[in-house]
Amino acid sequence: MNSIDANTRSTKTKGDLNLLRAKGEIPAVIYGGKDKNQNISFSKKALKILIDKENFLSNIISIKIEGQDLSVLPREVVFDTVTDEPIHVDFLRIVKGGKVTLEIPVKFINNDNCPGLKRGGVLNIVRRKVELNCPTENIPSELVVDLEGVDIGQSFKISSIELPDNVTPTIRGRDFVVATLAAPTVIKEPEKPAETTEGAEGTEGDATTKAEGAEGDAKAAATEGDKTDKKDDAKKGDEKKPAPEKK
Repeated sequence: MNSIDANTRSTKTKGDLNLLRAKGEIPAVIYGGKDKNQNISFSKKALKILIDKENFLSNIISIKIEGQDLSVLPREVVFDTVTDEPIHVDFLRIVKGGKVTLEIPVKFINNDNCPGLKRGGVLNIVRRKVELNCPTENIPSELVVDLEGVDIGQSFKISSIELPDNVTPTIRGRDFVVATLAAPTVIKEPEKPAETTEGAEGTEGDATTKAEGAEGDAKAAATEGDKTDKKDDAKKGDEKKPAPEKK
């Protein structure tokens, strides 16, 4: 369990909070249970170290206040919209017998021993986090999915994940899918048109055009020949006629 040292604070105005932040301190509130809300502050540097750790919002933290240890759960971190630095934190006091609703991250292990992935399969993660109802004294830090021996086509449902005692998903009434191991996606390139076929079609077209042209030329030649023959016949006819007698 991670821990952090904190001090009680008596800030009342926005100016007091800004002055506190200027000193490198982050204001926070602890609420929940029968006790009153506690206003505290702690080092921004220490908080950023905790935030950088995995699953900050689903891990119980021990806060030391004036020599007393208090178990809390981070519920919300407020960040400055300009600097993106943390400026406030809300903590939920852990009370025995209580319950909280949390989004617990899903972790996949033994990827190297997964036959499906070795064959080129793709791990399709449907839910990276699962919302659970958890007893405050039994909050899991993560949900583990073991990929060892898993082949393409297999799916992981919430029923296949081992949950701690008294921990239940908020989605009830159906066995929802967390992830699947899908077959690899193969993108087929479009087939290129056969150049030889197009060339052959072009040749055939050219041959047809040439044939039609030749046929036209032949018809024109025949027509011209007919005209010439008729002229010749006319001339021969005129030659055969006797010359008119002179009176």
